[in-house]
Amino acid sequence: MNKLNIVILAAGKGTRMHSDLPKVLHTVGAKPILGHVIDCAKALQPKKIIVVYGFGGERVKEAFSTEEITWVNQAEQDGTGHAVQQALPYLDADADTLILLGDVPLVDVNACKRLVAQADNKLAILSFNKADPTGYGRIVRNVKGDVRAIVEHKDATDEQRKIVEVNTGIMAMPNAQLKNWLSRISNNNAQREYYLTDIVALAVADEVGVVAEITNDEWSVTGINAKSDLAQIERVYQTRIAQALLQKGVTLKDPARIDVRGDLQCGRDVEVDVNCVFEGNVSLGDRVTIGAHCVIKNAVIATGTQIAPFTHIDDTAIGENSRIGPFARLRPGTTLASDTHVGNFVELKNAQVDVGSKINHLSYVGDSTVGKSVNIGAGTITCNYDGANKFRTVIEDGAFIGSDSQLVAPITIGKNATIAAGSTITKDAPADALTFCRAKDQKSIVGWKRPQKIKK
Repeated sequence: MNKLNIVILAAGKGTRMHSDLPKVLHTVGAKPILGHVIDCAKALQPKKIIVVYGFGGERVKEAFSTEEITWVNQAEQDGTGHAVQQALPYLDADADTLILLGDVPLVDVNACKRLVAQADNKLAILSFNKADPTGYGRIVRNVKGDVRAIVEHKDATDEQRKIVEVNTGIMAMPNAQLKNWLSRISNNNAQREYYLTDIVALAVADEVGVVAEITNDEWSVTGINAKSDLAQIERVYQTRIAQALLQKGVTLKDPARIDVRGDLQCGRDVEVDVNCVFEGNVSLGDRVTIGAHCVIKNAVIATGTQIAPFTHIDDTAIGENSRIGPFARLRPGTTLASDTHVGNFVELKNAQVDVGSKINHLSYVGDSTVGKSVNIGAGTITCNYDGANKFRTVIEDGAFIGSDSQLVAPITIGKNATIAAGSTITKDAPADALTFCRAKDQKSIVGWKRPQKIKK
């Protein structure tokens, strides 16, 4: 479709959203509404994508600064026809144009393809049947069923208001005719605006064929005008993702209680319990189980791993057959090898944990390298921050860290070393030895100064 231009109308303020954020930047599935429409446009592989923007324009442009888009400002919102007029200088004379709406995030790529295929020397419009068509432009047909016009609700007669087939605003046509029609539309209507829909009657007058494809998927053509619309569309979006996961063999304990705010890839026999949130890019290997109320963001979880309820995982990779949680928190930069255990109320940050190691209870391990088959007892803390700078802890293979220990970085615990419970270790602990620290007296140092941040 390299002879295709796509114009996305995204200039509306969205007054009913009651928000300082431009309407098209509100999110569905954590992606801006306009982002969904741009993705649809890109899937059609057009020669050019033009976005007509208005309210909050600089914020809108900044949000999509990495996209190859021609931005056109509609300084005054004088209707959809006026909006497309602003894009006219940027259209290719020998191309067709598809008009999309920036506030319709569930727009269907396949419906758009069919519409564009019908736009060869014709005007093709997308319509649907609405049980309550109040507020929508009506598709007016003659007795033969041919489309003759689109009449906006405020301009419609009582008889025309009985029509249930309504306009979606999505249409396709050759640019040569579009330029001609836009030069002839007027604002002689109740809204005193230039309606793009008026080109239908002009096409009929010019004896250009007008075809209307009726879609049965109303949600794919539903725009967002208020927060209530946003909530409805969000739930439809999530329901569709859940159904797609079910069709791929994922077990969802309740398909109505899952939120995917990004891309979720699942292997075979994956199980997900209720109220889980997946953000960013998440990959779950075969036989992974996710307990209830987990939040997982930008993570790779390998085959056979079990994530217990109320676990938070962010920017982390977890190896095969590991057990995580409940109530664990894995923060960015954490990598766990296979057969690792991270238990309840354990927090890891920027930690690399090797095969078979266990951190089962009430511990903080940050900025640390943990070797193979290490056991870290309950209440252990790697003291990585001196108040100004952070330092690293290294715990070598086979070490055993007794409960309620504090390891003050920078420090290395040697291979097969044992740290006695309740110790505060401030020096490297040798391999194959028991190291302990017991203080008999409490002391204070008057005039001691905290470390200052090192300038880089």
